[in-house]
Amino acid sequence: MTIQDLIKIYETKKKEHGAQAYRHISNVLMEAKEQHEKDFTGDDHEQSWRAFKGKNLEKLIEYIITDEVNALGLLVVNGNNLERTNGANLPKELSLLKRNLTVDYGEFGLHLPDVDLIIYDPKTSKVVAVLSSKVTLRERIAQTGYWKIKLASDEATKHIKVYFVTPDEDGTLTVKIPAKKGRAIVEVDTDGSYVLSETNIEESDKVKMFDKFIDDLKKLLK
Repeated sequence: MTIQDLIKIYETKKKEHGAQAYRHISNVLMEAKEQHEKDFTGDDHEQSWRAFKGKNLEKLIEYIITDEVNALGLLVVNGNNLERTNGANLPKELSLLKRNLTVDYGEFGLHLPDVDLIIYDPKTSKVVAVLSSKVTLRERIAQTGYWKIKLASDEATKHIKVYFVTPDEDGTLTVKIPAKKGRAIVEVDTDGSYVLSETNIEESDKVKMFDKFIDDLKKLLK
């Protein structure tokens, strides 16, 4: 099972559901899990699947948004591509990008925030937005809020939008009031979350269905 297999399943959903295919990401993952289990040899399939799912959800989201992001004159890069400790090994564009995203911890050095995808302007290496993605909010949302606060506290990085993209399989974002803790963190401590789910959610300025993402990105560029 590879990311290409996951993309193939997504593409079949796209033929079936068109622009609404993003709402069926959980079904894509369920089908992929069945295939993954058939191919699996080992003791703990659940653990192996969790690792695969976590790593490849972000790649699937990258695949879904790349063409539309490129059409805006921007590029998407996986955060892992900047993690090489020796910046000299990075191409100039990515080396500058890394510098434009690092958080300054004073005597404890410069460190990259933990984000999955970075959207940036290739002409200037200026970061426009960063995305974290997880199947449920509880796995990552407080950390995402933390990185928003850190980036916002520095003049060099305060313009960077920090978003969370999720199928929200445990329904944390469904209702605005009374808000669950994860929804409260999204509303107060991030720039917003985009939901890939069949369930309709109570939308707000910060919590929206995923089909609003590209439009919001366009607004940032004006």
